Amino acid sequence: MPDSSTSQSNAKGLFQSGTAKDLLRVLTCGSVDDGKSTLIGRLLFDSQQIYADQMTSLQSDSKKFGTQGSDIDLALLVDGLAAEREQGITIDVAYRFFATKARKFIIADTPGHEQYTRNMATGASTADLAILLVDARHGIQVQTRRHSYIASLLGIRHVLVAVNKMDLVNFSQHSFNTIEEQYRDFAKNLGFNDITCIPVSALLGDNVTAASQHMAWYRGRPMLQHLEAVELSSQMDETGFRLPVQWVNRPDSGFRGFCGTIASGEISPGDEVMVLPSGQRSHVKQIVTMDANLSVARRHQSITLTLEDEIGVSRGDFICSTDHLAGLSDQFQAHLIWMSEKELFPGRSYLLKTCNTTVATSITSLKHKVDVNDLSHQATKTLHLNEIGVCNLSLGQPIAFDPYGKNRTTGSFILIDRMTNETVGAGIIDFSLRRASNVVWQDIEISRNKRAAQKQQKPAVLWFTGLSGSGKSTIANLVEKKLYDMGRHTYILDGDNVRHGLNNDLGFTDVDRVENIRRVGETSKLMADAGLMVLVSFISPFREERQMARRLMADGEFIEIFVKTPLEVAEARDVKGLYARARAGEIKNFTGIDSEYQAPKNAEIEVDTTSSTAEQAASQIVDYLEKEGFLDFDENP
Repeated sequence: MPDSSTSQSNAKGLFQSGTAKDLLRVLTCGSVDDGKSTLIGRLLFDSQQIYADQMTSLQSDSKKFGTQGSDIDLALLVDGLAAEREQGITIDVAYRFFATKARKFIIADTPGHEQYTRNMATGASTADLAILLVDARHGIQVQTRRHSYIASLLGIRHVLVAVNKMDLVNFSQHSFNTIEEQYRDFAKNLGFNDITCIPVSALLGDNVTAASQHMAWYRGRPMLQHLEAVELSSQMDETGFRLPVQWVNRPDSGFRGFCGTIASGEISPGDEVMVLPSGQRSHVKQIVTMDANLSVARRHQSITLTLEDEIGVSRGDFICSTDHLAGLSDQFQAHLIWMSEKELFPGRSYLLKTCNTTVATSITSLKHKVDVNDLSHQATKTLHLNEIGVCNLSLGQPIAFDPYGKNRTTGSFILIDRMTNETVGAGIIDFSLRRASNVVWQDIEISRNKRAAQKQQKPAVLWFTGLSGSGKSTIANLVEKKLYDMGRHTYILDGDNVRHGLNNDLGFTDVDRVENIRRVGETSKLMADAGLMVLVSFISPFREERQMARRLMADGEFIEIFVKTPLEVAEARDVKGLYARARAGEIKNFTGIDSEYQAPKNAEIEVDTTSSTAEQAASQIVDYLEKEGFLDFDENP
């Protein structure tokens, strides 16, 4: 066992001696308590990768946190978080490096609990091979299937099924054969290049680094020997040179370089490159690194490129080889792993981040979700935590990309909630639905300003929001009458009326409400472009959708009007009898009863219907429009 005093020099020597060895990135996954951390600990222990000070700490921690009585608990080598040690489970992804004479390894230990599936997906995104653990007593579990599907989805093509805890089934060959048969039958359509099944006991070390004396019936190699020998013929990263620009480096007027990590391919001085999305071309002048300029740079290297020509390059742009260009699109089909406890809302605006680019996006359609038990497709309107689905994405602007099947780095993305900045999903691009240049906004000779000036008014969307029965429609009708009498041009979009036509295919679930407001927001935008003053009277219960509608409009042209009425007052009015039916359980997903209403925080106008009449509220709104210049005639649009 190495001494801690020499650990630094040993590690340096190990690194230097191993620079010529290839690196295998390994993922361990499977269901909870299948023994992933113990297996990695056994690998490190038996291959003499534990230093003396680590061993001392391990012996102490085993007494305090261990689950093996007086014996050493090898799982503690990997479970580093306090919560992991206290609960005896893996929560976060833990990475461990070790090397043998044949190969270098980075092993990612990922959690088995379903609630931490998102952490498992993080570990799988860079792995070459997956070690899938199965408890010999319990066989294939739901999480086993889920992890297998995610591993396949994220491009892993080599699987080692470690049937663990064989000592607890008396090293039964029948138990092992049954599990192997079940797994191969399940995984036959997952696209793995090879599946190797090995019976092991991580606790005792059987078939981990050396052949087991208890399972003479197994004639294959121990696990470590298999990891050393497996040949990787990756189908990923089949694209040309890709450099997603992370930073434009300009320390002085004499130097301008473009920094980033090469996602694929290689580059040399003199090579012709193209910058996307601009399409500008140039040639590589220098490849700059901290140590020295390079004659060639390859995948995974962090470099700074200088170009022969002064062309515009910004963070998030792609520098590509001209013989293998990346795609450019704003419409995609993608596989999506949902990572939030809040359900997915198709139509809601999220932020999509890929490489060094962040753009607005929405899910235009959710085609289906995948049942991980049998890989069947199920119709759905939403995704919940850890569910996987196939969807269409519409982006606010085109991005450079490659399909994930050809390049993991340039074909993957995450989704971010615009309100909370929470990462809510991770996805992979299957293919573009169209080229970005095919569909563009058509410029019209008569501008929106000319249309508005003709009507002697400024375009505006007056967005009335509040509970059912608050008086939105009543007040909106009175405002329109006043504006009509003043010669202004208006139109009312009322929630009930729109559901008779444009939105008659939508129900009242949260998902349907989001799509309802998305459609109305887009319709309002077109009407405002015609120069109209649009009065929108919808409950619109969610802040994010109201913000989405606001973002569609020019600055200052969206006026949020909060018709503030307490629930008890709205329920007492109950002109349509809806609250009574909702209380009786006859109407589901009713706002204020069993569906949430998120009141505005900074509405332009707030109307309190408990202290003012509808007529007074309407006058208050018209006075605001006049004061803010919406009723002025612009002679020079």
